[in-house]
Amino acid sequence: MTLTQKRLIVLTAVILAAAISGRLAVRGFMNLLLGGTMFGGNFL
Repeated sequence: MTLTQKRLIVLTAVILAAAISGRLAVRGFMNLLLGGTMFGGNFL
């Protein structure tokens, strides 16, 4: 495996992790604004 292939694999993994954590951050922020629970469960 060449260095370029390794870089592409690492870059893809970083992009996926950033997309997932970014969506969770937006969802958490909206939940704070709207007063909801994070994953739709009833914690009370």
